[in-house]
Formats: sequence, C-alpha cells, structure tokens
Amino acid sequence: KTKLAVELARKFNGEIVSADSRQVYKGMDIGTGKDLAEYILPSDKGGIRGVAILSNNPPSSQIPYHLIDVANPKRHFDLAKYQALAFEAIEDILRRGKLPILTGGSGLYLQAVVDNFKLSKIKKDSLLRKQAEKLSAAELFYRLEKLAPKMAVRLNHSDKNNKRRLIRYLEILEQDKSFKSQTGKKKYEALIIGLKCSREILKQRIAGRLIKRLKEENLIGEVEGLRQSGLAWKNLEAFGLEYKFISLYLRKKLSYEEMVEKLNIASNQFAKRQITWFKRWEKQGAKINWLKDKDEAMEMARKFRPNTASGDSPYK
Repeated sequence: KTKLAVELARKFNGEIVSADSRQVYKGMDIGTGKDLAEYILPSDKGGIRGVAILSNNPPSSQIPYHLIDVANPKRHFDLAKYQALAFEAIEDILRRGKLPILTGGSGLYLQAVVDNFKLSKIKKDSLLRKQAEKLSAAELFYRLEKLAPKMAVRLNHSDKNNKRRLIRYLEILEQDKSFKSQTGKKKYEALIIGLKCSREILKQRIAGRLIKRLKEENLIGEVEGLRQSGLAWKNLEAFGLEYKFISLYLRKKLSYEEMVEKLNIASNQFAKRQITWFKRWEKQGAKINWLKDKDEAMEMARKFRPNTASGDSPYK
C-alpha cells in the first residue's frame, strides 16, 4: 500500500495521510510497518532526486506524510482524535493545491474520514475506565449487549475483541443511552482503491514479512525498548499482534517458536478480518476499486477529478 501511495503522490503532486490505528504512535515503527524509507524518492540517472512531476515546488527528497508518530503510546488516542487530525491534514493539503492520499489498512479509520462519522464528544470517565480495565473483552461486550443490543450486533470481530473500543462505547452509552453511530454529509469525493491478491500469496507475504522483521529489523528489540521506556505489559498486549505475542515471549509465557507460530496465525486472521470489513463497507454503499497492478491505479487516479469544498481541483 505504501509503495503504491508514494508512486501516486509522486505522479499527482500528492501527500500521504496515514490511516493506520497503530502508526500514530511514536516508537512503534517495525511492528506497525511504517516503512518510512518508502517515502524517500529514488535518485534518477543524473543524480537529482525525483519530484512530483506536476509540482511547481523545489525538488524534494521525500514525499510528505501525515499522522505518523503523532501520539505517545502511554496515552489514550481514539478514533475522534484521529478523525480531527485527518480532516485538519486533508484541509491543509488541499489549501496548498495538492492531492491528499489516505493510505492504510485500518478500516474504521478510513471509513470515519471518507463517510464523515459523527462521533460522540462525551468526555472520558476515569472511574468507569479503571473498573472496565479489569474486565476481559468478552465481559465488556456482554455489558454492551445489555445496554445497546442493536449496536452490539453490528460490531465486527475486531471491535468485539478490542478492549479500548468497547470501553469507549460503554463510556458513551453510560452518559448517553440514546447514542447511535451516525454519518454526516461527506466532506470530500473519494476514489477508493483496494489492492487484491490471492489468499495464498497473502499468507506467504505475511510469513515473509514476519521473519524479516524478527531476524533483520530487530522487532523484539523494539518491543523491549517500549517496555524499558515505561510502557506497561498490559498496554503492549492491548496493541495486539506483534506487541502482544512478543511481550508474552519476553515474559517467558511463550517459547520463541510458539510466539512465531501464534503471531503468524493471528496476523492471517487479522488480514481476513480486514477483508471482511471492506466487504461490509461495500455493502453499505462504498465503491471500492479492487486492482491487481499499479498501472490500473495510475489510470484511475489520472481520470479522477474530486470536487473540493471550494470547487477547485487539487490537480495543478
């Protein structure tokens, strides 16, 4: 996704807005796949850095990106904060005559921006959170079912097992029992592109990426560093996948082989849930263009002419 987004940004004078629920956190680089080196443009034969071909700006060695490394992993960061920052970044990019490219695999974050979710402004309840933290995800979901059965039945697998989101839902419902998720008028016209590959290829890529991060990129060292910085074990586990299973390994609750096996299985399950999310989004009306190669994406982007609030095209 990142590589294609960078190529689109280079071609169409764009800037990237990350839509990843974990890449917002500082210090979580390898496990979240920030791939910051991907944003550096390769040199051409003359030794001059490549630039967005439609830009009048001076040559730059890096495609600008937003919403990466904007939060402390020790502090609460939720969907409402992400949405506000994303809208702010998109407006800034459009004001400068550039094309915003929202990129990432966190379906909820993408949909909150594209469909303009109307999110609750209810403030956090420290006492409720302290009590809720002691409960499992299953216990929290049971409470949610009692308070709002219609809302509970609409939650996907990821939501049902995400303690942070469940606690926030309970926090909102305790103060506003009439709350229901809503969407407002869409702020932007969006071209939605999805990358498609076979299940077998996806499994191979997930396994290969995991081994590379463990053996070549020192993923275990990253988790150790987060722990040494003062991040609690429960917080590491709450971030899921790499951070959960490596933290269990570091506490000797799993052997190295068990950690790799369980993490690989969990990563494949997560990828499957991502696909399910996007299929559900399509059923809700989203038009996702599933593409097989870069050329298709380039052609669709070339033809795309979004209408901004001012009526001006970001293409220059």
